[in-house]
Order: sequence, then C-alpha cells, then structure tokens
Amino acid sequence: MRLWRKLTWQELKLFVREPLTVVFAIGFPLVMLFVLAEVFGTAPAEPEPGDPVAFRGVSPLSYYVPAYVALAAAAVGLVMVPAHLAAYRERGVLRRFRAASIPASTVFAAQIAVQYVLAAAGGLLVVVAAYLAYDFPAPEAVLGPLVAFFVTATAFAALGILLGAVVPSPRAAQGFGVMLFFVMMMLSGAGPPVDVMSSTMQNIGKAMPLWHGVIAIQDPWLGEGWNWGELAIVAAVAVVAGALAVAAFRRQS
Repeated sequence: MRLWRKLTWQELKLFVREPLTVVFAIGFPLVMLFVLAEVFGTAPAEPEPGDPVAFRGVSPLSYYVPAYVALAAAAVGLVMVPAHLAAYRERGVLRRFRAASIPASTVFAAQIAVQYVLAAAGGLLVVVAAYLAYDFPAPEAVLGPLVAFFVTATAFAALGILLGAVVPSPRAAQGFGVMLFFVMMMLSGAGPPVDVMSSTMQNIGKAMPLWHGVIAIQDPWLGEGWNWGELAIVAAVAVVAGALAVAAFRRQS
C-alpha cells in the first residue's frame, strides 16, 4: 500500500506537468460547457410538432453538465494515459519497474488512481462553474451519479492502459487517443443531443463506451433512477479492457 501511494503521488505530479492534461481533462470540458450553454440556452425548449425532443426534455445545461462529467473521465483515459504508458514502454521505464520488483498491478493501480483524481477535478470544475455562472440546480440524486462516474472513469482508465500497451509510440498513442476522444464526444451525447442524431449515428454512438457512461450518469442525475443496464455495459468495458491490457503487457515482458 505504501508503494502504491508513493507511486500514485509521483505519477500525479508527472501528469499535471503535461499541458495536455490541463487542456483536455480540465479546460476542454469547461470551455465546451460554456459554449454550448450560450448556443442552446439554459431553459428547456418546446419542440415543434413532429420534431424529436432534444436534451431529453430538460434544459441544455441539465443535459450537458453530467455529460461533461463523463467527458472529463474520457479525456484523461483516452488522451493522457495511452501516451504516458507508451512513453514508459518506449523508454524502458516499465522494465525498470519490473527490475525493481514493482508489480505491474501496482503500476496499473496508480494509473487508475490518477485517473480518478484528474477526472474528478475536471468534472467538479464543470459542476461548480455551471452553478456559479448559471445557478445550476443540484442533481436529483448524488450517489447514483457518483457511482456511475467512478465506473466510467475505471473503464476509460482501462482503455487508456490498453491503448498504451498496443500502440507503438507515444505520438501515435496520443494521436489515436485524441481522434477517438473527439469521435466519442460528437457521437455519445456530449456533442449534439442523441435525440436529434440520425439512427445511423446513434447506432455508431451506442458502440462507444462514452455513450453508456453519459447515460449512466445522466439518468440518476435527472431523477430517472439508476440505469443498471448502462452501468453493466460500462463495467464490462472496464473488465474486458483491463484483462486485455494485462495480457498485452505480459506478452511484452
């Protein structure tokens, strides 16, 4: 436990020194929140007859705040973790960890802990900024969104570790992660509301973990209750991606 705490603290200091960490994990969701709040407004809009009900029938702000809490988790997992681990692999840091008898499980646990801290900081900043700027109401429930957030953060940490294990270089890992991040953002409910997307785009979005993470956080947040199906999908992503990441790193050792 002491080794894990020490490694987590060192990893956290390394992450926050990276400008992209601040931009993607903390700055980007916050900027997008203000942009979309000003574009779509903060009051529910009455749809025209025959038009889909956008923003799930709530205000755009109530829709986007929980979505961007999920987006903060995706930003760290897809953009920062893969490049960080790919750089460790390229520079032989992981081999030195093994030579120092530091288990791979401890390294991965430290990455997940850092993911929690940075994603929570980004998500909390979104909530606080929405409250201060727009008098955003408190969520209908707290425990449900909190559990869904940590499950989502775990899933994206596992995906980031997996990408760091299989992508050949830090630049490639970062480029692939950024591309995947923006595609997920646009198709998973953190860009255009899913209700106004075509069925084709919705089907593509449903194949992405961020779609399920957004809904898992939104439902209890908006008073719809726990969405156990979406939580199960996100948890399954975490388990499968984690298992594949461990297998990939073992093959390289």
